[in-house]
Amino acid sequence: MRKLLFATLAFVVVATLASAQTYTVLYNFESHQGDPAGPSGILVQGPDGDLYGTSSFAGSTPVDAFRFTPSGALTVLHPFSASGDPPGGVTLGTDGRFYGVITDSDTASNGAVFKLTAGGNLTTLYSFTDGTDGRNPLAPPIEGIDGNFYGTTSEGGSGICFSGCGALYKITPSGTASALHTFNGTDGASPHAPLVQGTDGNFYGTTYTGGYKGNGTIFRVSPSGKFLPLFNFHGTNGSNPEAGLVQGSDGAFYGTADNGGAYNAGVVFKLAHGSFTVLHNFTGGSDGIGPVGGLMQATDGNLYGTTFAGTCGDGTIFRIIPSGDFATLYSLPSDGSLGCEPDSTLVQHTNGLLYGTTVAGGSVNGGTFFSFDVGLGPFVTFVPAARQVGQTVEILGQGLTGTTAVSFNGTPATTFNALSDTFLVAIVPNGATGGLIKVTTPGGVLTSNKQFQVKPQITGFTPTSGPAGTSVVITGVSLSQTSKITFSSVVATSFTVNSDKRVTVTVPAGATTARIGITTTGAPVYSPSQFTVTQ
Repeated sequence: MRKLLFATLAFVVVATLASAQTYTVLYNFESHQGDPAGPSGILVQGPDGDLYGTSSFAGSTPVDAFRFTPSGALTVLHPFSASGDPPGGVTLGTDGRFYGVITDSDTASNGAVFKLTAGGNLTTLYSFTDGTDGRNPLAPPIEGIDGNFYGTTSEGGSGICFSGCGALYKITPSGTASALHTFNGTDGASPHAPLVQGTDGNFYGTTYTGGYKGNGTIFRVSPSGKFLPLFNFHGTNGSNPEAGLVQGSDGAFYGTADNGGAYNAGVVFKLAHGSFTVLHNFTGGSDGIGPVGGLMQATDGNLYGTTFAGTCGDGTIFRIIPSGDFATLYSLPSDGSLGCEPDSTLVQHTNGLLYGTTVAGGSVNGGTFFSFDVGLGPFVTFVPAARQVGQTVEILGQGLTGTTAVSFNGTPATTFNALSDTFLVAIVPNGATGGLIKVTTPGGVLTSNKQFQVKPQITGFTPTSGPAGTSVVITGVSLSQTSKITFSSVVATSFTVNSDKRVTVTVPAGATTARIGITTTGAPVYSPSQFTVTQ
């Protein structure tokens, strides 16, 4: 492990907007011997408050996994071989490890999924075998609320494409893999981006090519592998989405396409309830060209992103509100001194600042690590997105030492423990409902940047059989938010929430023998045994 102190030269540039956003280069890659270069992919905040990522340039330059402190001190965690390019950054698991992929290596010619500790210890979770299970993954997997890992490969599978059209996979924490879907070209091809799990429990993503116009697609897949194409790009509304989607606080999905649009410079789009809308067509002028990196929703509710290039500089940082109002916040200077070609999704640290990387430019043209201050304050975030009452939630933030209270949508947690100044664990209290988490610290109350989901539990039901029209009493935990009850795929039209531990439902017409499903927030949960429908 090599530790490098933060760069001696940092540039600060203030954007010219009235509300003065501040762009700061915190580190110039390759400014020290042994530095990585070409940072690319996702940055993620760890329990220690540092930001973790990967570089993607090989050749004479090391390809590494690294971490940064928020002030810009770099630690190289793990050097990869030149044939083991980790292109997509990393994501955080509930075990505190960081998960990523390599495209190929001497021991995994089709690519592999790895897990990495904060101390730099790397192990392989799964190596893709003969290509039918996928090949050449470009994005890290994400951990689903069920504890399994879900991801994409850009090639492989059994599709008709020359190298395979790509695949979707699921890997258990112990490393057992299964294919969720193989792309065939007409339903999409070559997914480059990570998946995102929606509040409905399904996974959503994009493909770079394929679809009926060959310009890429948007899709949905369930944890069990039920696949549904949602949208085909056709050029005038965008093409070649390289980044994934983000689900906004309004429930809609937002994203970018690198190319296409009215000026063939890319678009920002919104997908809500099956309806696709272009929010912004990049002109190739001062607003930039090629939004490669995707979008991030910050605590002010606005969406932030970058473009790869621009006629006025070497890329831009922009803001767009969910209704579509667009503003260019900062243009990188054309001499590349402050970095150029930002191609990764921005991340908001719990200190309120936005962070990102440029793949090139800086003092020695190795890329940069930067912060962007838009005036937002500190907050907390958490993993995973959903838990049951009695289970542990991990909370990330700052100033957590001395925390005196934690609440889940207003319900106080009776058990919590600040393990460090940046990491706290809490037990979901009985009676909690989905909503914001609040943490009371010596410095004030910190609110989560998103809503936490409390998963319901079904402990039993009575009677256990009966025809359509039978009244069934379901018992469990966290049932007060029940929004839907299903018998197999048939939705019950009549039910009553009696309490947080009891719901009464009428068996709907057309129901068949199956486990009963209850949806509150997030994915449905199912009864441990089947209800038998009699005639």
